[in-house]
Amino acid sequence: MIYYKTAEEIELIKKSSRLVSKTLGELKKHIEPGVIPLNLDKIAETFIRDNKGEPGFLGLYDFPNTLCISVNEEVVHGIPGKKPLKNGDIISIDCGVLMNDFYGDHAYTFPVGEISKEVSQLLTVTKDSLYRGINKLKVGNRIGDVSREIQSFTESFGYGVVRELVGHGLGRDLHEEPDIPNFGIENTGPKIKNGLVVAIEPMINLGSKEVEQAEDGWTIITKDRKQSAHFEHNVAVIKGEPIILSTFEFIES
Repeated sequence: MIYYKTAEEIELIKKSSRLVSKTLGELKKHIEPGVIPLNLDKIAETFIRDNKGEPGFLGLYDFPNTLCISVNEEVVHGIPGKKPLKNGDIISIDCGVLMNDFYGDHAYTFPVGEISKEVSQLLTVTKDSLYRGINKLKVGNRIGDVSREIQSFTESFGYGVVRELVGHGLGRDLHEEPDIPNFGIENTGPKIKNGLVVAIEPMINLGSKEVEQAEDGWTIITKDRKQSAHFEHNVAVIKGEPIILSTFEFIES
């Protein structure tokens, strides 16, 4: 069942989402060659708690950390480790916050030092596809219209669109209905209605769409070991139009 939110509930989700945004902005200050991902995790947990939130991922489904940190060929759900980042890496950070009984959940892929033009384009296209998908989240459309827009745009660059992992509804639970795949067929899936709140999150591979699970039981990696990018926003449908509740301004300003 899809739970449509009231204006008051959307405002509470926005507060949680914005704390995630601020946390990602705080982490941006520390991302450079030599930094240890596990230290980023500790910074994030402290920042969230200092701002009266709770880490949304820590302990959920028994996940052991505050952040999902995925480096290079790691797609999502990476466990923060002790291996220092190096120049030319990319690091995808997915962060969740629980505050006032509602979740915020979004993600950003950061370059570490100087990255290649090929990988830089992957990041740009993946982020652009997120906004293209968001623009389709409006009354009169269906979820398949969002999915198809992301897929057609990213595949036009020859990239692989991950099938096994999808976006989702967001609210009192981190993962609610409906699923928001990054691939699909226009005019299919649930109708988009006012009060819908979702996390849209393209996960796009430089090479093949194929992925596999690492031995830790969490981390998803590309089968061809080429890089993967991940960008995510929380979005509400208000008066027929998509309103982004999260922001990248703390990262990009």
